[in-house]
Amino acid sequence: MKPKISLITLGVKHLARAIHFYRDGLGLPEHETDSDEVAFFKLEGTWLSLFPREALAEDIGITDDTPDGFSGITLAHNVASQDAVDKVLEQAVAAGAELIKPAESVFWGGYSGYFRDPEGHYWEVAYNPFMDLT
Repeated sequence: MKPKISLITLGVKHLARAIHFYRDGLGLPEHETDSDEVAFFKLEGTWLSLFPREALAEDIGITDDTPDGFSGITLAHNVASQDAVDKVLEQAVAAGAELIKPAESVFWGGYSGYFRDPEGHYWEVAYNPFMDLT
């Protein structure tokens, strides 16, 4: 696994308010997208994503009130191919992670899966054919 966090996603309760805070309040540069369901901000060395909290939990395959707790934050490691997604997920599981959602083609056109590290943090491993986040 390449030592890089390519995307941090914050699950937010009020997307418009969060966008206003990060774009207008903090001055982060928003990346143009054709969706009003998610926002991306290109930072130095990584990206920040804002996504509705319940939808983020659903994407992982959990509920927002999961008994182990859900912080509303995911980290993402983006790779250059679908095969690389599978390999990184296998590596994480071999190292002690719990596979939460096996890799699959996803609604936005990419390929991703999730694991939870031994401390309970959720990671997405993804291939995005539309944005080079590697």
